[in-house]
Amino acid sequence: MERKLNMPSKEERHKLFGSVEPGLKVKPTEKEQMPDLQNSKKDFLFSINAVGISNVKHPIIVPSESNPKEQTTIATFKMTSTIDYDAKGTNMSRFTEQLEAYRQAGGFVLTLSNLYDFTKELATRLKQKDASIEVSFPWFYERKGPSSQLIGLNHAEAVLAVTYKEGKGFTSSAKLVCAVTTLCPCSKEISEYSAHNQRGYVSMEVTFTDSYKEETDWKATLLEAAESNASAMIHPVLKRPDEKMVTETAYENPRFVEDMVRLVAADLYELNFVQAFKVECRNEESIHLHDAIASLSYEK
Repeated sequence: MERKLNMPSKEERHKLFGSVEPGLKVKPTEKEQMPDLQNSKKDFLFSINAVGISNVKHPIIVPSESNPKEQTTIATFKMTSTIDYDAKGTNMSRFTEQLEAYRQAGGFVLTLSNLYDFTKELATRLKQKDASIEVSFPWFYERKGPSSQLIGLNHAEAVLAVTYKEGKGFTSSAKLVCAVTTLCPCSKEISEYSAHNQRGYVSMEVTFTDSYKEETDWKATLLEAAESNASAMIHPVLKRPDEKMVTETAYENPRFVEDMVRLVAADLYELNFVQAFKVECRNEESIHLHDAIASLSYEK
């Protein structure tokens, strides 16, 4: 039988667990009277390349060429700026103030032009000559079964990044990581029948040309570069006729990881809005405990 409790008041309970009465407060409470260590000026030895905040979760609106044409998702933000050797620190609160200003203005719509505006305004708010932002988010797109045409949602991991420097303008880049099916050419060649296949992950990092204005949706274009060169696509919904088509397509298009990065690189090379790129393919091998990887980089 549980013992009957003689329950003290909430105030007494707090004291029981260590709370104490507030002490004498003598420091200023008005902002104008508080010392500002961050803005103090001395020789602090080194300039800092990047200082700011990361792992900031925030809702965004993502426009897309593919259905759904507009989607709301949760992004992870990283925002930084440089500071000179004579500055103690940056004003951390101004990064989130900038983000909140966009939320209150109707939501953060993730377009390159908005990121250009955001980074330049952030530099002004920070009283710095530069600012950078990186936004990571899941991007969803519809995929139909090849025979049944039944629709489901796939997703890829996407990153969009912009840097602004006073007097030099903007640089921008993007990354997309998506899943594909690959079938082993060696297994197909040596086996009497069948061949092992696996899920592969294609990672594409691209640097945009200065002239790119999002006339083409970079997300859909990079996804096409990966999926069109794979053994087969990944599908969220497959009926038996779909599965037959997918497995036969994979058998007809065997790919090593080396093949994948070269074929995807060829597609990226042909994109007029891409200045430089890096492609990586990682296969979760179905007959090994290790993964197979390949990567290449190229600058036009």
